[in-house]
Amino acid sequence: LPSPRYAFEYLIETLNDSSRKKFFNVPRLGGTKYDVLPYSIRVLLEAAVRNCDGFLMKKEDVMNILDWKTKQSNVEVPFFPARVLLQDFTGIPAMVDFAAMREAVKILGGDPKKVHPARPTDLTVDHSLQIDFSKCAIQNAPNPGGGDVQKAGKLSPLRAQPKKLPCRGQTTCRGSCDSGEPGRNSGKFSSQIENTPILCPFHLQPVPEPETVLKNQEVEFGRNRERLQFFKWSSRVFKNVAVIPPGTGMAHQVNLEYLSRVVFEEDDLLFPDSVVGTDSHITMVNGLGILGWGVGGIETEAVMLGLPVSLTLPEVVGCELTGSSNPFVTSIDVVLGITKHLRQVGVAGKFVEFFGSGVSQLSIVDRTTIANMCPEYGAILSFFPVDNVTLKHLEHTGFDKAKLKSMETYLKAVKLFRHDQDNSGEPAYSQVIRIHLNSIIASVSGPKRPQDRVAVTDMKRDFQACLNEKVGFKGFQIAAEKQKDNISIHYEGSEYKLSHGSVVMAAVTSCTNNCNPSVMLAAGLLAKKAVDAGLHVKPYIRTSLSPGSGMVTHYLSSSGVLPYLSKLGFEVVGYGCSTCVGNTAPLSEAVLNAVKQGDLVTCGVLSGNKNFEGRLCDCVRANYLASPPLVVAYAIAGTVNIDFQTEPLGTDATGKSIYLQDIWPSREEEKKSTVHMGNKRWNSLEAPDSVLFPWDLKSTYIRCPSFFDKLTKEPVALQPIENAHVLLYLGDSVTTDHISPAGSIARSSAAAKYLTNRGLTPREFNSYGARRGNDAVMTRGTFANIKLFNKFLGKPAPKTIHFPSGQTLDVFEAAELYQKEGVPLIILAGKKYGSGNSRDWAAKGPYLLGVKAVLAESYEKIHKDHLIGIGIAPLQFLPGENADSLGLSGRETFSLTFPEELSPGVTLTIKTSTGKVFTVIASFENDVEVTLYKHGGLLNFVARKFS
Repeated sequence: LPSPRYAFEYLIETLNDSSRKKFFNVPRLGGTKYDVLPYSIRVLLEAAVRNCDGFLMKKEDVMNILDWKTKQSNVEVPFFPARVLLQDFTGIPAMVDFAAMREAVKILGGDPKKVHPARPTDLTVDHSLQIDFSKCAIQNAPNPGGGDVQKAGKLSPLRAQPKKLPCRGQTTCRGSCDSGEPGRNSGKFSSQIENTPILCPFHLQPVPEPETVLKNQEVEFGRNRERLQFFKWSSRVFKNVAVIPPGTGMAHQVNLEYLSRVVFEEDDLLFPDSVVGTDSHITMVNGLGILGWGVGGIETEAVMLGLPVSLTLPEVVGCELTGSSNPFVTSIDVVLGITKHLRQVGVAGKFVEFFGSGVSQLSIVDRTTIANMCPEYGAILSFFPVDNVTLKHLEHTGFDKAKLKSMETYLKAVKLFRHDQDNSGEPAYSQVIRIHLNSIIASVSGPKRPQDRVAVTDMKRDFQACLNEKVGFKGFQIAAEKQKDNISIHYEGSEYKLSHGSVVMAAVTSCTNNCNPSVMLAAGLLAKKAVDAGLHVKPYIRTSLSPGSGMVTHYLSSSGVLPYLSKLGFEVVGYGCSTCVGNTAPLSEAVLNAVKQGDLVTCGVLSGNKNFEGRLCDCVRANYLASPPLVVAYAIAGTVNIDFQTEPLGTDATGKSIYLQDIWPSREEEKKSTVHMGNKRWNSLEAPDSVLFPWDLKSTYIRCPSFFDKLTKEPVALQPIENAHVLLYLGDSVTTDHISPAGSIARSSAAAKYLTNRGLTPREFNSYGARRGNDAVMTRGTFANIKLFNKFLGKPAPKTIHFPSGQTLDVFEAAELYQKEGVPLIILAGKKYGSGNSRDWAAKGPYLLGVKAVLAESYEKIHKDHLIGIGIAPLQFLPGENADSLGLSGRETFSLTFPEELSPGVTLTIKTSTGKVFTVIASFENDVEVTLYKHGGLLNFVARKFS
């Protein structure tokens, strides 16, 4: 690739402070145009200026961003993020590709040691946690060690002191650590990060870890050992790769607490921190003034390989906040109120940027909680520019004062620092909406969607209305004579009654809310007051506390409230996605039978961000999102069918009624403590440190993919596609969910046959997500969706017809047979092929099946880019034409030739075996896409660079 930074080198200046760092003084480029740009657009512009190389980033792109006011929504621009964040399910394919690329580079005669991600990449292993043990389950579990079950908390392996580590330059460090952030391009960084991210162990003190955490971690490490060993190898051999081990925290939480820089420094050059990643809640860091959002696996892999992500220059909605919230309103109430307002306004696909006097009233944890809900109101991101509140937060969390001073000086120099000012000084937004914080009241969301907000004071009335309403977004249509039904259950020697509204699952989960110390400590303080008052949670309710990171456990423990949460059943079960993605132990048989017998609308209450029907458990029909203290309160009440103002939670030992207001903590009672990280099991996990990964041919989790099998040192001339058969004849709106492997592995599927032949039982199949590092499994799961409608069959089924034999086979089996016969394949499709979420295997899978081209009426742009990136030609019918209008049956063969000088939008001629000849468009939009396709895709393009 051409060297960057040359086009606008004249903008480089020296910072006017003692650090003497360099920076691009972008305001000089734009003058008054720059001054009216939203802050988030200014970050895009700086990245464009800094990376303008004339090829991947052109001057035209820079000027389009500068002219945002007139070009918004009309042009696409590239964006080079400063770094990448992965979680393990979506990250493992990327790391496997890099490992395979090392093999390919060696075969071509290059040096495999040169193969590293181009951008700093952090991979958080946070999607492997399953709640195999919770408090009620562990008490009845057999003792795996043969001795007495330990009653007291053990010294957490998370708190074990690792070997000497560098810190981020915290001024409060009392140990012999090195000051300053480790160089991201140095070999030291990889060896340091394998144990723990950027933290100083001398700031921290060990705390006991509940037994459930230890047991769940033990199972997690055993279940995922092969994947973890591969991740650890990756952290050792790849520069710029940091693996944050299991048991540390959620990707977005760890990103906020440990990985964020706010201002990046690279080779003495300062520039704004920015990040893309494979988790939809990357947006949490927007609350720190860091541009970031979630993208698909191929986009993140492209950034790791040195390419930009592409986005339509967005509209920016300015959200003016005024006033301050009521002291009894939690941050979650503010979040839910803003979420509902933004959904009503409609901000899907736009940037949201906050300004106004109310912004200064919000703490950083409030801001990050608001930003983290972006996926729920549809915005790409929700940006809070850096201001004095941000700087004070960073100072309190240990940033070096000298670095903070340079950060402030730099941000003010490039006009990225927000000052408290009147509206006349604000940017010119696409649209402005206003929200008065003092209008927000305490609320929950549900029972089926996060945008359906219910005031806590209206909860009983609203739930009754939901029982009466027809089945829909809120209704359950329960007959009036059935609404008072009670079903008795026997559980642990006692009798209880379940009814409509009974809480059977209560979870303080890892998503969104645990980033906020105030609401987490409020939950703990409420638990303490409840226990002191003699209140308890019924034992059949599945309770859990899955913190966003070890920091949460630490400040709950240091505050003395963790034992009270545990006594109510909210014991720490581990760190990672759990209840909110369905990774929870099943409800007891007694509860399940009662729910079924009475057709009861039972409830789950969780402090997460998604509550779609059946998401937690298919037998829990009503799910409410609530702040952590309200989760505890509803668990104590045992029902959502309660008016907290007039009805008590329970009674104390004297029979006195205890109301919610009696135990609700005041803000003055809430304190924040410090953080911790480290992992004994991870540190002791054996992993290779060889230059090339020693692939285990027997492994069913990690396998060297075949993307590079035919790689040559120089790209060969584009080969014609001759006599290709149609693998699948599809209609309109085929989504990436139809294409990409996802969910559990069906016992009758091609992937199941593969695993069975390797000695695995159905119980050991795990999921496609867990086996994303094995291309043999993922290829067999491509087009394995039972709802796939193939016109060859005339009904939904994950099958197709092999021609000319006429056999009906699994899609993989048909593709395998075609490959043995040396027959290339294409896919026929209608409109909007590849719509839905970005999924890397929706392109990788078809490629490995032997698909050379897709011929469709239209494409979802992101998926079309993915096809090009993997080496599949995206062909498009001429406007007004399709397979039907051209009389195509899909049973004929197709041939086409590419011109020597392939160019964007060129037309190609296709000839069929029946004599039909027609013209299609090669749907390449620019020279970069043409270059990638000529190389056989992005992976081959980059591999050749290294060789």
